[in-house]
Amino acid sequence: MKHTAHITGVLVVFFLLSQLIGLAVINSYVSRELTVQAGKTAYSELPYGIERPEAPPLAAFAFIVSVIATGTVLFLLLIKFKKNILWKAWYFFAVTLAMSISLAAFIQQTAALVLGLAFGILKVFRPSVAVHNLTEVFIYGGLAIIFVPMLNIPIAVVLLLAISAYDAVAVWKTKHMIKLARFQAKSKMFAGLMLPYKTSGTEKARTEKSKTAVLGGGDMAFPLMFAGVVMGKVGFVNALVIPACAAIALFLLLYFGKKDRFYPAMPFITAGCLAGYGLTFLL
Repeated sequence: MKHTAHITGVLVVFFLLSQLIGLAVINSYVSRELTVQAGKTAYSELPYGIERPEAPPLAAFAFIVSVIATGTVLFLLLIKFKKNILWKAWYFFAVTLAMSISLAAFIQQTAALVLGLAFGILKVFRPSVAVHNLTEVFIYGGLAIIFVPMLNIPIAVVLLLAISAYDAVAVWKTKHMIKLARFQAKSKMFAGLMLPYKTSGTEKARTEKSKTAVLGGGDMAFPLMFAGVVMGKVGFVNALVIPACAAIALFLLLYFGKKDRFYPAMPFITAGCLAGYGLTFLL
């Protein structure tokens, strides 16, 4: 087992929570009136005057890939030149925006913005394990609702496969994903779940640093986006089978994975997502 049973259980539960809450966020942005008029799932506008890029699914795929590539290059440059203050500003803005969009699905927009700002401040300037991971389960719904309306199921499948291939190369070949994860964990501004092991003073004295279990934000964002796209076709309840299967796949990876080894989670989570999508045809 890659982590202890306790850490494994918490990671899987928080992953599943991020998917369920994220689907609830996406579902809350579905406009019933526009859906009836269009004859297909239609979404209401985003809060705070934010506009989604106008692009067909294939162009949206290219846009998402270009954002990931550009973001990765910029992030590596920040690490190379040790521009931690820029990473802190980027992280704070992304957390506040995503939290605000997500919370606005359930409460009034101004209140959502105030809470999003408050959580952003706490997450960046007063970090704690509880605040960090609790906010993570809300963040990805806010990100997903920006892109889900731009995609269709075939392109969402291609996106999952492309991200899985990239994840495998970035972890097993170039290893730059490991470098990015270590930098984020060290700065205590990690995009994803982060659970430090509880170690005694004696144990800490024997090691340079306490061990931390992580699950990257992309490992939660992309399966949620896929599930959100499928939900537009099969409905909220039937779509729940996808995060359930993805969580099982993550559990199997963590259960059979070996300690102190890095694994790309997306190929395994993608397999779970596609298995779940297959099961929707039986429901």
